[in-house]
Order: sequence, then structure tokens, then C-alpha cells
Amino acid sequence: MNKLSVGKIRGLQQISTAEGIFTICAMDHRGSLRTMIEQFQPQEVEYQEMVERKLEICAALAPYASAVLLDPNYGAAQCVAGGVLPGQTGLLVSIEATGYQSDPQGRVTTLLSGWSVEKIKRMGGSAVKILVYYRPDLAELAQKQLKTVRLVADECVKHDLPFLVEPVTYAAKGENVESPQFATQKPSLVIETARQITSLPIDVLKAEFPADLKYETDEKRLVELCQQLDEASQVPWVILSAGVDYEAFRKQVEIACQAGASGFLGGRAIWQEAIQPGDKKERAKFLSTTVADRFKELSEIATKYGVPWYRKLGIEAHEIAAIPESWYESY
Repeated sequence: MNKLSVGKIRGLQQISTAEGIFTICAMDHRGSLRTMIEQFQPQEVEYQEMVERKLEICAALAPYASAVLLDPNYGAAQCVAGGVLPGQTGLLVSIEATGYQSDPQGRVTTLLSGWSVEKIKRMGGSAVKILVYYRPDLAELAQKQLKTVRLVADECVKHDLPFLVEPVTYAAKGENVESPQFATQKPSLVIETARQITSLPIDVLKAEFPADLKYETDEKRLVELCQQLDEASQVPWVILSAGVDYEAFRKQVEIACQAGASGFLGGRAIWQEAIQPGDKKERAKFLSTTVADRFKELSEIATKYGVPWYRKLGIEAHEIAAIPESWYESY
């Protein structure tokens, strides 16, 4: 059982529902959002356009979410200052630089220059998130990535903020992420990644679905794989959407939550069509109807089947931590 400090408890309460379920909307996209707005000339997308899209998505979905995940470049401070992030909605902020550095072996995550856990705490963030490209079978590179995660984990302990880690599998040299061969590898990669990442002092794992639904359709097998992921993770976990279509993500959320997940942290699968260029009024209407309805549906599924985050740690809501009389003296 993890011994949680009071700041981490409070942060986890802020980003989950009253039932202890994470219903979080991801909108921290940077490079990928530029490409969605302007496919052929993403570099032409200006700062204000990026901010505008974040404000639109946040205004539409934050009222229904337990928390939102935003980036420091275009979203976090802008949505707070723009008045579109309700006070009761938790705020996760990403700490990594967008994209990755290339290494002869694979991909290396770097932290955003000029940004820190301390600043996330200072701006009123509820939790810190990092995305790490991760292949457990590339041992040397995996160690480098774990070192970065540990560095941030230690800062989160120091500043008493919850820490979410999003490890993302990718195709190594000579592989194709869309191929049946890669689909065969994916379950073991995702499950072993969960085992390695959650051995560090992190608080929530943002996990990929441990199968490719294009190639694995047996629901019993999908549940089994998610149960294996649940066993591998030493901390509460949520399922991420990875840009699949909405129907596929809804199915993944239901299966994952039945197998032990504590909710979802979804982005593009929920709102991607609202990024198409067009009339701002039309986008607003689509976000406030279709997209909001999707988010509410996912939240209902997660609430029905999900495991409260504290229960995954073997504790109950009323007994998360024992607080001695003079706790504040040593805090």
C-alpha cells in the first residue's frame, strides 16, 4: 500500500469525482493540434489560433470533467485567465517539451525549458503529467527515460503534487505501428511498461489500451489483457485515447474499467472533429452537443465500472491517511 501525503491526497481528490473516478479531458496537444488545424502548413498556425481552440474545447467540456489536462504553452494559464476552467474542475499540467529527441535507438523525452513542478504548483495546478515514449525492450533507452521520470517524481514529492505518467509505445526501426506484427507485440509492451514505470514513485498511470482492436476482437481476451495490465500497475491507472475514433474509445473505456481502471483520460477521440477549419459558431455547437454528450457517456461508463483510485491502493475514502496531532510541524 502506498503511503500518501496530504498534498497528494488533495490533488488526487481535485482531479477525480466524488466517487474517486478520473473523468479527465486531455487538451494538452501542441504539435499534433497544429497539424489538425493546418495539415499541410502546421508551422503557419499562430499562437492566438492555438489558444482559441483550447479555450473552445475547455469551455465546452471542463464543466463535465473531473479535471482537464492542459499544456503551459497555449492552454493552462490561458484557460484559467480566460475564465473557461471552473473552480471545481481539477487542473493537470504537462511538463514535457512537445515531440521528442531522436536517438539512434528510438525516442527521448525532454522537459520543457523554463517550466517546472514548482511553477505548476505555484499557478494552482492540481497535478503534474509527463508523456514518455517508452519501449521496455530497448533497455538502455528505457533507463534514460526512467531517469527523467524519476527526476520529475522526486520534484513532485518535494512539492507534494500528484504525478501522472503517460508512457507511449512506438514502432522501433524497421517496424510499422499499423502492422499485424506490431499488434502482436503490443500487449506485452504495454503491460511490461506499466510494470516498470509504476515501480517509480508515481501516483497515476495513464495507460494505452493493451491491444489493437483492428486485430484483436475477442472481448474475453481484451478483458484478460486489461486485467494483466491492472495486475502489472502498482498505482491507479486510467485509459488514454491515442486518437482512435470515439466508438473504439468508448469500448476501450468500458473494458478497461471492468478490468480495474479508475477512469479515463481522453482527448482527440472525444473532440477531434471539432478542430476542422470552419465557422466558430458551428464548432461551438458541435462541442456543446455531440462532444459534450460523448464526454457525459464516457463518464457514466467510468462511474459504473471503474475502481475508485483509493481502492486500488487498498484504502477507503474515509481512511486515506492517518493524521497525527502535530502533523503540521514536520510537514
